[in-house]
Amino acid sequence: MTHEDAGHYAAKHPPKTELKPEVEKKIREKLQGDTITCAAAHAVASDLAIAPADVGVALDLMEARIEKCQMGLFGYSPEKCIVKPAPEVVPQLRKAIEQALVDNRLPCLAAWDSAKKLGIAKMDVAAACEALKIKICTCQIGAFK
Repeated sequence: MTHEDAGHYAAKHPPKTELKPEVEKKIREKLQGDTITCAAAHAVASDLAIAPADVGVALDLMEARIEKCQMGLFGYSPEKCIVKPAPEVVPQLRKAIEQALVDNRLPCLAAWDSAKKLGIAKMDVAAACEALKIKICTCQIGAFK
């Protein structure tokens, strides 16, 4: 959904999609106004032992926005996206990215897995993708496909 869709996130889901009270409660503890950071949304998922996508659905139903993507892709002011292309991409990282591509895009979860396996920051993977002109897709929380 685009910035113009703000306030209409619930429309992404079938009309009878229900907001689970325990998820709503935990999210409300972390909300700042109508926003929650990516890290806080993932913490909710971890605390409740649910998938980040389930937190994303709840956020949509609550019309809450996600900010400060841990990959640096969205949710920062004023520039929105803070990740910049890496000056160089080491072969090991390039290989990890290329092996994880789905339809020439790197799923967010695969980016996180690569960062963990290589012992680097998530934003370093995003920077490598920027340098390689590879889009990151399928946000774990559902912010983008």
